[in-house]
Amino acid sequence: MPAAIPDSTAIRTALWRALHVQVDAEPHVLEDELGMQLAAPDAHWRERPDMDPEGTRGYRASIVGRARLIEDLVAAQVAQGVAQYVLLGAGLDTFAQRRPEIASRIHVYEIDHPDTQTWKRQRLADLGFRGQDGLRFVAVDFEAGESWRARLAKSGFDATQRAVVASTGVSMYLTREANLATLREVAQLAPGSTLAMTFTLPLDMIDEPERSRHAAVYEHARAAGTPFVSFFRPDEMLDLAREVGFSQAEHIGTGDIVARYFSGRSDALKPAKGESFLIATV
Repeated sequence: MPAAIPDSTAIRTALWRALHVQVDAEPHVLEDELGMQLAAPDAHWRERPDMDPEGTRGYRASIVGRARLIEDLVAAQVAQGVAQYVLLGAGLDTFAQRRPEIASRIHVYEIDHPDTQTWKRQRLADLGFRGQDGLRFVAVDFEAGESWRARLAKSGFDATQRAVVASTGVSMYLTREANLATLREVAQLAPGSTLAMTFTLPLDMIDEPERSRHAAVYEHARAAGTPFVSFFRPDEMLDLAREVGFSQAEHIGTGDIVARYFSGRSDALKPAKGESFLIATV
């Protein structure tokens, strides 16, 4: 197996999605244990401190809630004739393998670092996933200044046709200028294209005790060399989307996610506040 495995955040996300299936009550918001199989953790992975079922409830719920929102959006757009789905920073996403009834009807473009994609393609092959005609791996080295739009075009993406673009768990690691550049790039896609992007709220918008927990997470990320550098208020993000040319922009907050996917649960599972969605249409 190639040595360049995905970063710890991508692996943790995949494991939390599996943990939701294994420890949370039904109905599950998202059924995904395939990402865990890709990550191939050791037999004691559930004993890791960051896999504690109680301590990670809110973050785990946030991860599966945002994934479900994206997949429902893609399904709705495909039903309206959209046939292109782009994942910016795909990580260990498994949509193309888990949802063949949708993926077989469209082109799925996974954008990520070349080394990560080499690793992922080998792991998929090891697990028996071969020959998915509509799945395109688009290798982009952002640190080298490569343009994801240019690489996307070379992979067969049709800029004249509508697309859904998803970016989750990425914006907080990018500068404000880099986030604005991404918004501008997506806003230049065909009219009717849709962007679904998560962004992180400033700490002063989060109440205690969650504020202290988030602050600890941010400090851990900084110490690990992956600091959170961008935070946005919902009105600010909506203004930026309109500024770069989106015709419509909507904010979906934690309360909306809870109402859609977590209401009436027997285990009272719900996402931690701190991450919001921008849904914008070209």
